[in-house]
Amino acid sequence: MRIVVQEWERVLLHRDGRFAEVLGPGRHRRPRWRRTRVRVVVRPRLLVVPGQEVLTADGLSVKVSLTVACRTADARRWHEAVEDADAFVYAALQVALREAVAVRTLDELLTARDTVPDDVRTRVEAAAEAVGVVVESLALRDVMVPAELRRAAAEVATARAQGQAALERARGEVAATRALANAARMVADQPALLQLRTLQAIEAGGATVHLSVGPDTRSAG
Repeated sequence: MRIVVQEWERVLLHRDGRFAEVLGPGRHRRPRWRRTRVRVVVRPRLLVVPGQEVLTADGLSVKVSLTVACRTADARRWHEAVEDADAFVYAALQVALREAVAVRTLDELLTARDTVPDDVRTRVEAAAEAVGVVVESLALRDVMVPAELRRAAAEVATARAQGQAALERARGEVAATRALANAARMVADQPALLQLRTLQAIEAGGATVHLSVGPDTRSAG
C-alpha cells in the first residue's frame, strides 16, 4: 500500500497489532497485509483552561483561567500511553494551576501574576512528557476577583491615597512654620534685617509700605 504522510502528522504502523514503525512526512510503500496505521497530528495546538475557582493562601476565592500552547513530540507515546493524552494533560494543568495559586496570597497573585505560568509549567512538564506532549508556552489569561473584594480593594486604595495626601499637607505646613520661626529668630537677633528687607521691598516697587509717625512730643514755648 502507498502511504502519504503530511508535514504536520506522523503515521504509526502496526503489524498484527504490534507497533512496527513511525512514518515521517513523505510518500511510503508498505505491504498492506496484516498491517494497520494510525495518523497522529503533531502540529501545535491550544488548550484553554477556563475559569477555575481557587482559594488563595490567605483564604480568598478567585477564578483563574489559563491558555497553553503544546504539541505532540512523541507520536507513539501520545497514542499508547493513555486513552486521551490531551485530556490527561488538561487535567494535569487544572491541578497544577490550583497548586500554584494556593501557595500565593491575593496580593502576590495580582502583583506577580507573571510568575504563575512558570510555576504551572514546572509542575505539569513531567506529566505532559509522560504522554508525549511538550508544553511550549503558558499564559495566565484572567484573574477574576469577586465584586466585594474589588470594592474593598478600591476603598483601601482610596484611603491610602487620602492618607498620603494628608501627610504631604502636614509636611508642607510644618516646613512653612519652621521657615517663619527661623525668620522671626533672625529679626529678633538682628533688627536691622527688617529695615533692609523694607528698603528692598520699596526699591522693588512691588509692595506697599505704611510708615507710622508718632505724635510731636515737643512742648510749646
